Amino acid sequence: MSPGPGADSAPASLTTTDKISTFSSFRVRNYRIHFFGSSVSNIGTWMQRIAQDWLVHELTHSAAAVGITLALQFLPMLLFGLWGGVLADRFDKRKLMLGTQVVLGLTGLALAALTFSGAVHAYHVYALAFVVGLATVVDNPARQAFVSEMVGPRLLRNAVSLNSANFQSARLIGPAVAGIVITGVGSGWAFLFNGLSFIAPITGLLMMRTSELTPAERAPRGKGQLREGLRYVGSRPELLWPIVLLGFVGTFGYNFAIWLVAFTDQVFHADAGTYGLLNSLMAIGSVAGALLAARRGSRRMRFTVAAALLFGTLLMVAAAAPTFLVFALLMPVVGVVAMTFQVTANAGIQLHSDPAMRGRVISLMMMVFVGGTPFGGPLMGWLTDAFGARVGLLTGGALCAGAAVGVALVLARIGGLRLRISLKAGSRGVALVPRDPEELATA
Repeated sequence: MSPGPGADSAPASLTTTDKISTFSSFRVRNYRIHFFGSSVSNIGTWMQRIAQDWLVHELTHSAAAVGITLALQFLPMLLFGLWGGVLADRFDKRKLMLGTQVVLGLTGLALAALTFSGAVHAYHVYALAFVVGLATVVDNPARQAFVSEMVGPRLLRNAVSLNSANFQSARLIGPAVAGIVITGVGSGWAFLFNGLSFIAPITGLLMMRTSELTPAERAPRGKGQLREGLRYVGSRPELLWPIVLLGFVGTFGYNFAIWLVAFTDQVFHADAGTYGLLNSLMAIGSVAGALLAARRGSRRMRFTVAAALLFGTLLMVAAAAPTFLVFALLMPVVGVVAMTFQVTANAGIQLHSDPAMRGRVISLMMMVFVGGTPFGGPLMGWLTDAFGARVGLLTGGALCAGAAVGVALVLARIGGLRLRISLKAGSRGVALVPRDPEELATA
């Protein structure tokens, strides 16, 4: 591969002896361009999410209609998520992203035009939310797998962490800006900004030096590629069980909107300002967690499982918080641990995946992680309504912690370990120790 124009000025790659710092991936020119382009579009995406929900509420005066909009946006990932991974493995990821970014930008501009003209109806929003979901089916695995092509395997965990910090930072800025824009000039301008914001990542993709990318070998066109991806994950415990754990945590633990609303209203008897404060505190923790994860090198799988266990435990502790101050102080900690788990699981799964299979693995991961929301959300919402906010949050935390313990025991058994519980003074009460040869022979 020729160095291409400007290669002499490109930052040198990290060697195996270089220490990875928080912003090491910024040494890679292509990643810098990608990061700053995504920063602009992420803010626009969060603005559109807020404006979209508000517009549907204004048009229908129905919370159920807002739920339908969200369901339609997530439904394509549940139905077609695996096919997006097949496309990401088969085609040029950069070109796929150019197409998806154009589609996502056009949905924002279409909503802006409908809103400005006064012709917008709820079914317009429903249809465009579904289109956004379809584009995300392809964009998500292509974008995540493309990270390794920009920075290489050594910086992959660092880049994934920075991407998460980028998205969570936009979560702090976008909703606040959207609130000001909607109140001051109307929802249409928020949609317009989102549509135009995609000019930044599209320009960034076009400016990339393709000679500096390290593209993975593409999967040839053929039958059974979807089944091949499922068999591949099923035969690799280091992929299968982290994905199972992500599914449990995503389905039962990432229901913060339900629980924070319930605690604000039922437990603390506060207003929307308090709800916004709790969301901001958690978002601050998420940004911090992503930046902390960016400093780490490779981590063993036990770290990911331990983070999931700690996350579930923190949810249970928060459920018993006696005062608002204690609950509020726990929110940044929950955000740090939740993001640490998400980043380490994501990066670990990518690092353990064959490059030719990475798109399909990521699509399965995202389908399990995001696709569980339409099931876990209503279930946790019903528990919260029926038995109270504390019981709902406690149940979600217990399910996450239980899943972490279950996955840890399965992985320990696969690795030839067993759980030892000792009540003797001076010994570790609970520990994983090698199984006896006799046990291994009969297993």
